[in-house]
Amino acid sequence: MGLIDSHAHLTFPELVDQVAEVLQRAREAGVERVITVATDLADARRAVDLAERHPDRIDVAAGFHPHEAGQVTDETFSAMAALWAHPKVVALGEMGLDYHYDFADRALQRSVFGRQLTEAAARVEPIVVHCREALDDTIRILLEHGFERRPVVFHCFTGSAEEAARIAGHGWRISFTGVVTFKKSDALRDVARAYPAEHLMIETDAPYLSPEPVRGRRPNEPAFLAHTARCLAELRGGPFAELAEQTARNTREFFEL
Repeated sequence: MGLIDSHAHLTFPELVDQVAEVLQRAREAGVERVITVATDLADARRAVDLAERHPDRIDVAAGFHPHEAGQVTDETFSAMAALWAHPKVVALGEMGLDYHYDFADRALQRSVFGRQLTEAAARVEPIVVHCREALDDTIRILLEHGFERRPVVFHCFTGSAEEAARIAGHGWRISFTGVVTFKKSDALRDVARAYPAEHLMIETDAPYLSPEPVRGRRPNEPAFLAHTARCLAELRGGPFAELAEQTARNTREFFEL
C-alpha cells in the first residue's frame, strides 16, 4: 500500500501545468494517491476536471478557503454546494478561519465558514479545516453546527500538545505536513511522536512547505511526502513501511476512498 498525500493543491499555478509529471514522480517515490484541495469555485471545477482525467490517482476536497470569503456570493455558494455531489469530491473544504493574514474580514470569515457547515451538516463527507490563530472560534463554530464527533481534520497542524488535545477531545483529527521535519519544530515533533497511530495522517500542502531535506526546493510536490513519512517513522521508532501502510489506511478510511 503506497502513501497517500491527504492535502495538496495540484491546481495551483506552480503544479497545474505539470500534473502528469508530478503524479509520475509521486508514484516513483511511493505516493499512490493525492487529495487535491480546492479553495474557491473556479479552483474546485479545475480540481474535479483533474480528478476525472486521473480517476485512480486524484480525489478532491472542495470548499471556500477563509482567504476567499470576500468573494463568496449566493450564486457561487450554490454552485459549490451542487459540486459537492460530484462522485470525485470526497471531502468538503478547506474551510475555516485565518486570523494571521486577515485577507478577509473576520466576521465574514465566520459567516462563510458557518454557512458551509450548515450546508454540510446534512451530508456525510468529512470536513477539512483551515485554522490559523483562530482555534477558539473554529471549535465554537464547529460545535454550534453539530460537528462534535463527526469526521473533521485540522490540516497542516502546527500547534501545541494542548491544542491537539482540545481537537482530539471533540473526536476530530489533525494532519502533519513537512513542518514536522523543520529544525525548530521540536514541540510539533513531540505531538507527532505521541499521536495515536490509528488517526495519523500526513500531507504536503503542496506547493508549499517543502520538507527537509528538500526544504529549499520550490514547489513542494506529493513525491516529497516520503521525506515526511520517513521523519515520522524514525521519530515514532517504527519501520517506514509500517508507517506508510498505517497512514494510507487511515486516510482511506477517513475519506472513504
